[in-house]
Amino acid sequence: MWAEGSIKVQNSIFHYWVKHYEEPSENYGIDGGRISKLMLKRDGKITYSYDRGLDIAPTDKATETALAILMKEYN
Repeated sequence: MWAEGSIKVQNSIFHYWVKHYEEPSENYGIDGGRISKLMLKRDGKITYSYDRGLDIAPTDKATETALAILMKEYN
């Protein structure tokens, strides 16, 4: 299932896309969880990307916070 939305962290607004499943996956999920794909963008630039493996690590603390919030909700 795909989810899309925006999240505000400090003074940044992130747009996100997340593909998540009902069951976790040791092979493809983030930390063995339910999220197999997740992208965060701020001002049109990708600040985090995971597509069945890490592509772009969080670029700063605000991105790490946004990722933690989405992990809690979907993973």
